[in-house]
Amino acid sequence: MGEHKESLRKITTTLTLKNEEITNFICSLKQSLENLEANSDRVHGDLESEFTSLHAVMDQLKDGMLTRIKQERASRTYELQSQLSACSKALESSEELLDLANQTLCSSQTEGFMQAAKDIKDSVTMAPAFRLSLKAKASDNMSHMMVDFSQEREMLRGISFLPVPATPEIQVSECQVCDNTVSVFWTLQEPDSKIDHYTLEHRRTNHDGTPRLREEFPWMVVEGIRPMEHTLTGLRFDTRFMTFRVKACNKAVAGEFSEPVTLETHAFLFKLDAASAHQNLKVEELSVEWDSVGGKVQEIRKDKNRTNQSPMHSPARVSMMSPKRVPVVRPGRDRFTAESYTVLADTAIDAGQQYWEVRFDKESKAFAVGVALRSLGRFDQLGKSGASWCIHLNNWLQQSLTAKHNNKARTLDCAIPDRIGVYCNYEEGILSFYNAKLKQLMHTFRTKFTQPIIPAFMVWNGTFSVKTGLQVPSVVQSGQRKNSNTSSSNASLT
Repeated sequence: MGEHKESLRKITTTLTLKNEEITNFICSLKQSLENLEANSDRVHGDLESEFTSLHAVMDQLKDGMLTRIKQERASRTYELQSQLSACSKALESSEELLDLANQTLCSSQTEGFMQAAKDIKDSVTMAPAFRLSLKAKASDNMSHMMVDFSQEREMLRGISFLPVPATPEIQVSECQVCDNTVSVFWTLQEPDSKIDHYTLEHRRTNHDGTPRLREEFPWMVVEGIRPMEHTLTGLRFDTRFMTFRVKACNKAVAGEFSEPVTLETHAFLFKLDAASAHQNLKVEELSVEWDSVGGKVQEIRKDKNRTNQSPMHSPARVSMMSPKRVPVVRPGRDRFTAESYTVLADTAIDAGQQYWEVRFDKESKAFAVGVALRSLGRFDQLGKSGASWCIHLNNWLQQSLTAKHNNKARTLDCAIPDRIGVYCNYEEGILSFYNAKLKQLMHTFRTKFTQPIIPAFMVWNGTFSVKTGLQVPSVVQSGQRKNSNTSSSNASLT
C-alpha cells in the first residue's frame, strides 16, 4: 500500500509539473497571438506611411521639375520675342531707308542730290539693322529637360521588406561563469556583413529551463555590442540562475532573439539575523550600526503617563520592536547580550566552498568577523570559546589585529584592510581570511567542522556592511591549493 501511495505521489508531482509547464506554454501562445496582432497592425501602418511618404516625394519632385520647365520656357520665350521685336523694327527702318535711296536715285533733279545721298549714307551707317546680331539668343532645343526614369523604375520594382538579420545561437559550452562575471559567446550559421551590432538581454531567475511568462525579475538590456561575445562583470549572484538571449541588428531592423540559455550562478547568500543581534546593534539586512542606547528604556519609563500599560504594550517593548528592528522569531536562538556585541547570519554552512566579504569602519573600538557554531552562547564573545573562529580588530588603548579561537590569539603582522574576504571549505575544515581588495591571505584556521557553522560578526562603537552573492574568487582557490601545506593552524594560536 505504501509503495503504491509513493508511486502515486510521484505521478501526481510529475503531472503537476507538466500541467504547470503546459499552462505556462499556453500563456506564452496567447501572448504571442496578442503580439502578432499588435505587430501586424504596426507594420501595416508603417507600410502605408512609407508609401504615402514616397508618393509625397514623387509629387514634390514632379512639381519641381515641371516648374523648372515652365521657367525655362518663359525665359527663352522672352529672349526670343525681344530679339524678334528688335529685328522687326530694324527691318522696318531698313526698308524705309531703301525706299528713300531708290527715290533719290530715280529723281531727275540735280539740285540737292549730293546732300540727300550724304544723309542716306549717314542714316544707313547708324541704322539698327547693321547693329543687330543675327544669331538667336535662345535655343529652341529642350532636350536637357528630358528625363529617363528607367533605372528608378527598376529600383522601385525592387522595393521589398527589409532583410532581417539571421538569428544568433548562444554556444553554451563556450560560456563561462566565474569570479562573479559571466562571459557569453554566440555564432551565426552564415556570415552577414550587413549586421551592425548585437543586443544582449539577461535576466535573473530561480527557475532552470524555458523562461516563464511571468518572471520575478525584468530583462536587462546591453546594446551596441560589436563582437559575437560579451562579458558582464561585477555581478552579485542573488538568484540560482541567469537567462540570456541575443539578437542581431543591421542599420534598419533587428532580427529574432536567439533561443534563451540559462546558466547556473551559484553563490553563497545570506542576510543578518536581527533576532540574534545584541540590543546595541541596529541591523538592516546586510548592514549593522552600533547604537549606544539600544535596548535602554530608562528614559521611556520616565513617561509617567505610560506606567500603567500592560507588559505586552509597554514603551520598552514598543521601543525594541520598532519597524527597522523587528526580529524574525527563530526557535532555539537567544539574542546575544552583555559584552557579546554579536550578530549571526540567517544561513548555515554545512557543505561546499563559500566566500563573502565585509567592509568595516577601521575606527571602530572593536570589530570581529568569522564563523560560529549554533551552540555559541549568548554571553560568548567571538574567538573566546571553542565554538567560534574569527579575525579581531581592537582599537581600545592600542590597535591590534589578531586571529582568535578558543580564547587563544595570534597577532597578525599585516596592514588592516578596508574589506575582509572570508573563505570557507567545509569538508576540508579550512577557514581563511583575505585582504579583499588585494586578495592577499591574512590567516587560515585548519580544523574539522562536525556541525554546521554560521557567519558571525561583532562590532563595538562602529559599523560594518556585508556583501554576499559572491563566488569564490579564482585567485583565492588557486592560492588555497598553493598554501595548503603552509597555512596557520589552531594549534599555533597562543
